[in-house]
Amino acid sequence: MPRIPAAELANVPAQYNRVQTTDSSSIADLGWNEFFTDPALQRLIRDGIQYNYDLQLALKRVEASQTQLRQAKLLQLPVVNAAITAQSSHPSKNSLNGISLNTFLGQTHIEDYNAAFNLSWEADIWGKLRLKKEAALSAYLQTYEAQRAVQTQIVAAIAQGYYNLLMLDEQLSVAHSNLLLNDTTLTFTKLQWDAGMVSSLAVQQAESQKQSVAILIPQLESAIAVQEHALSILTGKMPDSVYRETKLSEMHVNEQYATGVPAGLVSRRPDVRAQEMALRRANAQVGVAQREMYPSLTITAVGGLNSFKSSNWFEIPASLFGNVVGGLTSPVFQRGALKANLALAKNQREQAVLSFRQTVLQAVGDVSDALVQHDKLREQALIATAQVMTLKTAIRNAQLLYQSGMANYLEVMTVQGNALQAELNLALVRRQQLSTVVDLYRALGGGWK
Repeated sequence: MPRIPAAELANVPAQYNRVQTTDSSSIADLGWNEFFTDPALQRLIRDGIQYNYDLQLALKRVEASQTQLRQAKLLQLPVVNAAITAQSSHPSKNSLNGISLNTFLGQTHIEDYNAAFNLSWEADIWGKLRLKKEAALSAYLQTYEAQRAVQTQIVAAIAQGYYNLLMLDEQLSVAHSNLLLNDTTLTFTKLQWDAGMVSSLAVQQAESQKQSVAILIPQLESAIAVQEHALSILTGKMPDSVYRETKLSEMHVNEQYATGVPAGLVSRRPDVRAQEMALRRANAQVGVAQREMYPSLTITAVGGLNSFKSSNWFEIPASLFGNVVGGLTSPVFQRGALKANLALAKNQREQAVLSFRQTVLQAVGDVSDALVQHDKLREQALIATAQVMTLKTAIRNAQLLYQSGMANYLEVMTVQGNALQAELNLALVRRQQLSTVVDLYRALGGGWK
């Protein structure tokens, strides 16, 4: 299979959907410590990269692959073995060897002392060993890229968890503020009931409204603790609290982010690169399977010292000996099995091509989804912010009207309930905006530098 550029092989489009640009710069070119500027988040990511167990396992797989690569590099070197042997033979006295030994040497046994180096070397005349080395190199690079992909996922997961924690903090603050507001409404309603201006039903409704807000507080506190524990585990630590000083409202989201062009995903995104290395490995293995059917030239040599007496074993040059043999071997009866191996290797290469194309397609889809979500969430944030401002004004007006008897308690509680949901929703939208930015950064291949 000829070496085709990866972007061309995967049929990568020239532009992302809804984005028209020829600028190759991308936020993925930024290291995670440049992209995420919150000091607390940076500490979490740094701990995750150092202590996360999934990432440590990925690093161990890289080390194992490095060892296999070193083994492959040694395939083209001669195999040299050293051996020292001493042998004593006692043939039967009635055997031909026994009679000859007694007749010519006058003894019943013979000794043999040997010290030699054995060398074996296969000439890589068809490039088979070179292709094996290429396959091992591709396997190593595949594990290396897979390790970078794991790091990208961990960085994104930590950032997502941190932003979710900020959202929960914001929602807890909203719940506490709304609880105070409902408490004020309940107090004023009780005063009106004491004055005979409202019925006990109004008091019960106001108290129920306060209780509905109060129940949110332990729910949010529980969710905060669970999220803190999840972040601790991601950073390789026992479940514990997580330090943060930034508020969700202080986090800034840009209107646009540089995405580059889709072809850049092939060189930036680690999972795409890993699939590309898997394809190169499969292609090299096809070459190896083809060359297994060709004749192989092997050269063997042995040399050293040999004697049948220990007393003159190391006499040089009398005890020196040497032997060199060159052989050309070609498979005959194994050709059927070798052809089957070649067909299997080609099938696996086609599978690798399809996996590579599927990974690129998914990568382009991830970026396209994140871009659409980022654009639409910006619109949602504007509407949600305006809604909160409207309802805050409505609350002030409702309280004044209620105190002057121009509005009833149901109108006040409805406005307060709507305001609570609007503020909770605004916090959710802001967190989704930040999450989408993280998704875009990860989808473009950022987070491993």
